[in-house]
Amino acid sequence: MTEATLAENPLLIGKGLPPFDQIRPEQVIPAMTELLARLEQDLATLEATVSPTWAGSIEPLTATRDRLYWTWGIIGHLMGVKNSPELRQAYETVQPEIIKFTSKLGQSQPLYQALKTLRAGDTWDSLEPAQQRIIDTAIQEAELSGVGLQGELQERFNQIQQELAELSTRFGNNVLDATKAFRLELTRPEEVAGLPANILALAAQTARNDGLETAAPAGGPWVFTLDYPSYLPFLKYSTQEALREKLYRAFVSRAASGEFDNNSQIERILALRQEMANLLGFKTYAELSLARKMAPSVEAVEALLEELRLASYPAAVQELADLKAFAAKDDLKPWDVAFGRRNSEKRNLPFLPRSYGPTFPCPRS
Repeated sequence: MTEATLAENPLLIGKGLPPFDQIRPEQVIPAMTELLARLEQDLATLEATVSPTWAGSIEPLTATRDRLYWTWGIIGHLMGVKNSPELRQAYETVQPEIIKFTSKLGQSQPLYQALKTLRAGDTWDSLEPAQQRIIDTAIQEAELSGVGLQGELQERFNQIQQELAELSTRFGNNVLDATKAFRLELTRPEEVAGLPANILALAAQTARNDGLETAAPAGGPWVFTLDYPSYLPFLKYSTQEALREKLYRAFVSRAASGEFDNNSQIERILALRQEMANLLGFKTYAELSLARKMAPSVEAVEALLEELRLASYPAAVQELADLKAFAAKDDLKPWDVAFGRRNSEKRNLPFLPRSYGPTFPCPRS
């Protein structure tokens, strides 16, 4: 790719609001290849010149990180909102090099030693509390990135990082593919009873996109999917319990079996997270995760969750009882809850605060 073409690549702007309308999948690989080459040079220069000062360590480190995350963050965002086979291929091609560079940056001994010297030096007390916090966090991030590991242990840590990144991408792709694969095609007016006109219009448009050219909001056919704009209104407004159940079961079982089954990915992710935590000196991945968070311990998190459960559970039980009474059903199902709430609101019945989506109160075992 020529210098002129690279200069026109919107993924290399590096600042400001991303020009999403100009970004194409074929720009990803050349942009990341060029960017990583520049960042490798910047890192080499930084390691050779780093000094235990704010300007000599944190500022160039932050600039390097921000430059990478601006571009890579855009690509990751597009993977979630505008996924395509071309974008996936480009993403998976450059991802290993991204992980390799971030590991190298996080495990840089010159940077790590400079930051530790800065924290222990005479100028520490002259820094603002926010600056001290940033330095502490940078040191911790380096330690959690494996900077303290040596030889085979660090090599294994980096292998785990690579595999976890691949598994995470595969997991997300499977969920997305399972979501896209489901279609509920309805052809009879009674099957869409209760659904408002705008939802029928969306379903008819989806049907036309699927090749049903004669689909119309009033006469159908209508196609419903597991995407939230289609799924949630159906559960809320459809009077057809059997169809609500079908859609609900399809949604909660996405990527749980068949072609897009994520079970093996989940098991492998859990095993790798445990191994990574052990390499860093933690008993569990939960402890490793909390090292970056405000909660002081796993026990403290569990105590807070239990406190919230005790406070909210009686109210949730009462809400469920009210919904059952309104629906005249002793065995209210998950796919009935959103519909029941919607109808109770229509009649201005006094229900308690509502959660987002069809849920049930569950006692903690």
